Amino acid sequence: MLFDNLEIKEKIDQLRAELNDHNLKYYVLGAPTISDYEFDMKLEELIRLEKEYPEFQDNNSPSKRVGGDITKNFATVKHKYPMLSLSNSYSIDDIRDFDDRVKKTLEAETEYVCELKYDGVAIGITYKEGELFRAITRGDGIQGEDITANVKTIRSIPLKLKGNYPSEFEIRGEIVFPLEQFNKLNEERKTQGEAEFANPRNTAAGTLKLQDSSVVASRGLDCYLYSVYTDDKLFSGHYEAVLAAEDWGFKIPSPRKKYIVKLNSIEAIEDHLHYWDTHRTELPFIIDGIVIKVNNYRQQEMLGFTAKSPRWAVAYKFKTEKVLTKLESVSYQVGRTGAITPVANLTPVELGGTTVKRASLHNQDQIEKLELREGDYVYVEKGGEIIPKIVGVELAKRDVNSTPIVFIQQCPECQTELVRKEGEAQHYCPNENGCKPQIIGKIQHFIGRKMMDIDGLGNETVELLFDNGLIKDISDLYALKKEQILPLERMAEKSAQNMIDGIELSKKVPFERVLFALGIRHVGETVAKKLAKHFASINALSAANFEQLLAVDEIGDKIAESIINYFNDDKNKEILEKLIEAGLNFEAEASAPIKDTLQGKSFVVSGVFETFSRDELKESIEQHGGKVVGSISKKTDYVIAGDNMGPSKLQKAQELGVKIISEQEYKEMIQ
Repeated sequence: MLFDNLEIKEKIDQLRAELNDHNLKYYVLGAPTISDYEFDMKLEELIRLEKEYPEFQDNNSPSKRVGGDITKNFATVKHKYPMLSLSNSYSIDDIRDFDDRVKKTLEAETEYVCELKYDGVAIGITYKEGELFRAITRGDGIQGEDITANVKTIRSIPLKLKGNYPSEFEIRGEIVFPLEQFNKLNEERKTQGEAEFANPRNTAAGTLKLQDSSVVASRGLDCYLYSVYTDDKLFSGHYEAVLAAEDWGFKIPSPRKKYIVKLNSIEAIEDHLHYWDTHRTELPFIIDGIVIKVNNYRQQEMLGFTAKSPRWAVAYKFKTEKVLTKLESVSYQVGRTGAITPVANLTPVELGGTTVKRASLHNQDQIEKLELREGDYVYVEKGGEIIPKIVGVELAKRDVNSTPIVFIQQCPECQTELVRKEGEAQHYCPNENGCKPQIIGKIQHFIGRKMMDIDGLGNETVELLFDNGLIKDISDLYALKKEQILPLERMAEKSAQNMIDGIELSKKVPFERVLFALGIRHVGETVAKKLAKHFASINALSAANFEQLLAVDEIGDKIAESIINYFNDDKNKEILEKLIEAGLNFEAEASAPIKDTLQGKSFVVSGVFETFSRDELKESIEQHGGKVVGSISKKTDYVIAGDNMGPSKLQKAQELGVKIISEQEYKEMIQ
């Protein structure tokens, strides 16, 4: 048995080494040597082995890249080296003044390093003995928040290093949201009738504070690391330290692409600033300037710091891109959920390398705040925003006879009276079963890749089927016949058969994805998983009352109310009955217990754990015959306590005499 276990450990170690190497080649070096499918197969094998043999768990295993850890509260941690902000400048004269001050203090010529100023989230990551130990946000510069579990999901950040690295050091950089991934996320939200995110920076920051690290993993964040901090004096300068970090496995700013350069004169710096002011729109991420640093560490020490920033570095910020153009009209879009979004239609104008014809006005409050009138000449800004926005009006060019824009009262598609709930910014069309964009939007959401993933059926085909009277809601898809589809425009025998086969195959999609596909307001992918796991069937979920819904992890008042409203609607009931009759999967697969070790025992899980994520721990309890409960009572047998366990739960367990055990004690219990 020992020999078998050693063989298993060797296999696990081999898979981890291979996956780490392939991660480096794909996400850092950009030179993959195996296909995505082969990589996924190796990762699946590793995850399976780690579940079967929890004694070989590793906090920095490549399996952590997929996420799954739940962090209720992000602990505040003091920075070993303060994360000071840089002083900003907006003109080349400021940079010349900076150069003069440096030379006057040093009384010597100096080398400068110029780096891109990423429009992202600053992060400091500590490594110990070549393994990722902790990742902390900037915070107030003195202390930040520990977001280690989420940072581990970013594939360009190494979990284990290679080469000749220091035994302990900190590396700092910027986490960015690549434009391709950001636009993809917004496209998905648009399809689902959800509000689009305004800019990558804020979205990256919000993503890193999500409680479920698996959602963070799905978004495709990236990271460029550009500053090494260590107590050992290993390098003469900043540039040399950054190049060494590349040898250890870090994704650094590319010298070849001019993301980082070493320059000797103010004239060379000026040329570099001009180059990136012209070419920044060609980058796969957003920058808002260039950081200029004295390279030599000894000279940095001589220059020192002010109370807020180093004297040896300055940030040159590009001017925000803004143009003046005419507001020709305001139109209104209806989303899948019925949300009404006003859109400014503009005289086409060049901005940030693209032609801008439209800008989002978000809601009625935004229109009133700007005091917009049709025919106004408006200032349109991009800056860090992907979606252009109107930031002001040129009053000197306003027509004296113009009238204020009044937000519509009826839906532009079905003329139903709009509603605006208290505390919400947007207006909604309540006619969800009779408003064409809402009906089509729901069906398009239903067939999506993360939902039913129906092969052979795209968004345009959904509109075609609806316009020809073949479908009126999602349940009608399962009544379609090939003979009905064939006469449609651009529909051949093979494509019609593919669609029918894809619809039939979707009946095997698991319950959690079917639940997500239904399009219940506020029930996204993660919430659907939690509901499916907790209630196990559509019958149990539809019968749940408000309190029972709130007992589910991360379900709040708004989500609970939305679920109850959905199941109380007669039209939704009718659709569900048809879907059940069609044979869709409305029950979660039951996993048989491995053993009956914990039979009859109830557990409360609280805190953050090392070996398991909270979901994995709960699954382990159930697989061993135990029961997971949400609150502590006299009937509770054990509380498994991790780091940052809630003080109220600890106090209640002690008052009731419930036994509190550690993660290690639990592992011993099941072994």
